[in-house]
Formats: sequence, C-alpha cells, structure tokens
Amino acid sequence: MRIVLGVGGGIAAYKVASLLRLFTEAGHHVTVIPTEASTRFVGTATWEALSGNPVSNSVFDDVHQVNHVRLGHEADLVVVAPATADLLAKAATGQAGDLLTNTLLMARGPVLFAPAMHTEMWQHAATQANVETLRSRGTAVLEPATGRLTGADSGPGRLPEPEAIFDAAMALVQGSSDFQLPLAGRTVTITAGGTREPLDPVRFLGNRSSGKQGVALAVAARNAGATVRLLAAHMEVPPPAGVEVVPVETALQLREAALAAAADSDVVIMSAAVADFRPADVSDTKIKKREGHSDPVITLVRNPDILQELVERRNARSADASAGHQLIVGFAAETGDSEGDVLAYAEAKLRRKGCDLLVVNHVGTDKVFGQDTNSVVILARSGSEPQEAAGTKTEVSAAIISRIGFELNSVSPRA
Repeated sequence: MRIVLGVGGGIAAYKVASLLRLFTEAGHHVTVIPTEASTRFVGTATWEALSGNPVSNSVFDDVHQVNHVRLGHEADLVVVAPATADLLAKAATGQAGDLLTNTLLMARGPVLFAPAMHTEMWQHAATQANVETLRSRGTAVLEPATGRLTGADSGPGRLPEPEAIFDAAMALVQGSSDFQLPLAGRTVTITAGGTREPLDPVRFLGNRSSGKQGVALAVAARNAGATVRLLAAHMEVPPPAGVEVVPVETALQLREAALAAAADSDVVIMSAAVADFRPADVSDTKIKKREGHSDPVITLVRNPDILQELVERRNARSADASAGHQLIVGFAAETGDSEGDVLAYAEAKLRRKGCDLLVVNHVGTDKVFGQDTNSVVILARSGSEPQEAAGTKTEVSAAIISRIGFELNSVSPRA
C-alpha cells in the first residue's frame, strides 16, 4: 500500500518516527512529507533513512514529476501526525501553500488526522469547528489522548500512541467499524432542545434548555459513523452538518416525530427537555391585562410520557426476532429535595421508565442549561456500576456515545 505520511510542526513529531517504522515493517511504501516547521524538530535525513525514500516539502522539487498532484493521486492512504491546529485549519479551509496541503487537496483515498496540541488549542471553538468541518466531509480525525503535554500541564491534546494511530489507519483502509466508527451502519435518533407549550399566539410555557448537549450528541454520533436524525425543539445553537433535522415545537409534536423516527432506529436518545405539562386551553388571541378584570387562571394538563411509550413499543416488538435490539437512552435533569437526592430520584425514574441507559445531571439556574460544560452519571438498567463523565458537552457526548457503542456491540446486531 502507498502511504503519504504528513508530519506537522509540533514537538510530538519525534513519536512519528515510530509510526513510520510500523508502516514500513508492515510492508507499506511510505512517502514522508514534513512541513517546514516540523523539520525544526526532526530533520529530513531521519525521514529519508527510515522510509528509504527521498523527502521534500516543496512543490518546486522534482517539478517534472508534478509531485503536488501525483502523490495525492497515487496514495492509498494519507496520515497526518501530529496534526497541529494550524494544519487542521489549513486542511479545513482548503489552503495549498506547500507540498503537504497540496497533497491533501489531491487525495482521493482515505485521510486520517492524528491531532496533537495544547489543551486550550484543541478545545478552542475555531479548532473544534475545523475538526467538525473535516469530519463532515468524511475525513477521519482521531481524538487526541489525554496526558502530560510539553510543559508541566496535562489534559486532552497529547498525540495518540503510534500503535493506536497505526491501528486506526489500518481500520480506516479496511473499512472496519471496530475502532474508528463504532456506530457505522446504525441509525440514531436524538431529541434536543426545549419544547414550548403555547398559551396564546405570543406566549408559551418553556424551559431553559439550549440544545447544546443534544447537538453535541448528534455530532458525536455522526462522527462515530451513525446516520443521525435530530428532532430539534427550540435550540440556541444551530444543528450540525451531516444530520437529518426534524423541527418540532411542542411535546405532542415531539411525541409524534419520535414514535415515527424510532420505527427504524437502532438507538433513540431522549436528551430534549420535554414539558411535563401544557395549558389545557390555548387562546386564539393574545391574553390581555385588563383593568377591572380578574387575573387569568391557567389550568395545566399532563403531557404524554414519550420515553416510557417508546420503551413500551420497543418491548412489544421484542417478540419479533427480526426487529433486533433497540437501545433507548433517557435523560434525567434532576434536583434533590428533602425526600431524596438526585441519584435517588434518577434510579427510581430508571426503574419506572425501563430504558436501557439513563443519563443523569443535577440541574439548577446556573447549572447545565445553557452552559458549555456538564457533569453526568450514566445509569444502566442492567445494574452495572454507574459511570461518571464530566467536561465540555462535547467530551461528555463522546463518553455517552462510546458507552452506547459498547452496549450495542454487547448484544446481537440488528437484523
């Protein structure tokens, strides 16, 4: 196999020598293209000695061979490690300032980026947007490892070990879903945002949900290879690219959309904040404040329990072996009180609803809703140990989707 190995300008470039050795010992022909900055960390002589091939980063070397076109066309695989924030930005925006970025534009085979940078750079909104852009185009971008970085700090941003990058590259070429795409071939329906229950043409009963967690889950599921359907109630963030979006407003609309979408879904994730009640009567005209008139009294009625209905319908189908196993994930936004703490209420809800997993978070006026971070506990109906996940909503979503992939692959695949 012909592999182009791009080397970015980061201190982790020294670890890529081991990755190159893994490729060559496996019998692959490797052409190394270092960026100019990377040669300050590892010189071209090292790459030539280990690959057995000449090394250049200029489009003006060997012009008669038109390398900036030929290398990308001939490559069966392009791997970039370390993929710096700068390289990810250039790849996402289609820049072509050197031999490596030209080759990336010409590549028609699979491309794999192995990021490495400081945590703040990896978590910056610009870098995350560039990663999302690349993934939406079908490019594989690994999650960086978490650990000690260049200085005394540590966190996500460390280059994955060469063996892990090698395994991901081979899985990508072979079309394997075991490593990079744990939800490949699966259909995932996700509800997001907060429902709004109208009082009159201008007013509604709502909640504080921003939709950020649901959107992050949709991105994580999409990046894991799933076909994603997002049932979007009111959200303060735009839906991600590469997913089907079904807009809804009320709990009743969400129920109708969820029941329809669940029919062909392998996974249903109910992360939306669904109103428990709605006004019994909706005024056709604006409710006015009038002098001499009594204040209006709003009577509420209970909304249907969508999560419980999904579980009941799933269980009713379970007698049909061809239906396969559908995984249903609920969310519990809980507050404790004098009668019990958050987990006590959540465990009771899990037993009552009968879903497979329940993602629990402790909410409040300054917690979870509208925030960029979250802290959750994942409870399982099977009774396994609770799993904690904390960090940005992107990181929490990655943990939830990883757990879902594990649960799905622990049972018989859908027929």
